[in-house]
Amino acid sequence: MTIKNLYKQYKLFKNLIPVLKDVNLMVEKGEFLAIAGPSGSGKTTLLNMIGCIDKPDSGHVLIAGVETSSLTSDELADIRAQKIGFIFQNFNLFPVLTALENVEYPLLLKKTPRQERKKKAEQALEAVGLLSHAGHKPLELSGGQQQRVAIARAVVGDPLLVLADEPTANLDHKTGEEILNLMKKINQEKDVTFIFSTHDQKVMDRAGRIVRIWDGEITV
Repeated sequence: MTIKNLYKQYKLFKNLIPVLKDVNLMVEKGEFLAIAGPSGSGKTTLLNMIGCIDKPDSGHVLIAGVETSSLTSDELADIRAQKIGFIFQNFNLFPVLTALENVEYPLLLKKTPRQERKKKAEQALEAVGLLSHAGHKPLELSGGQQQRVAIARAVVGDPLLVLADEPTANLDHKTGEEILNLMKKINQEKDVTFIFSTHDQKVMDRAGRIVRIWDGEITV
């Protein structure tokens, strides 16, 4: 994954607010990378650019050699479905779906056949230690269990890249440690690239590399 000369600004009333300023970054396959910075530093916006959720005003984002900044909305959606998994601090699970159905959802978008979809979702839940909770809905699970379901959902489609936006922010210390250990294990066993946005020292302690961002600029 490569970012070159990335700029992004947002309009606030009549003012243009720069959020990312000439950001350059290269991430190797299999990295466990933390983008660290205080609130408002631009780290979540940067993650959104990498995740094809938003487009830069100028510059380039390349995922697996594909230039994404010039793609259509449908093409960006396809990149997200095929190559990227997402983990959020608020879990973002569908409350009306079971754990198994939540994990199946990305495969549904990829039009994976039903039986294969169910099998892969069960394997992903087993990998995070929650196959026994496959029939539970999110509100029947603890915060840590919900985040495990979110991790299973993120990796079920065998993505090249998993983006984790403050994944431990709503978890207690012990549960946060367990979730980080689980993600590190998946990173090492599957060689999946993980990129975190964080200001959590636990995440930074486990990261293979830390990239620091301040006022929209990479400082390290």
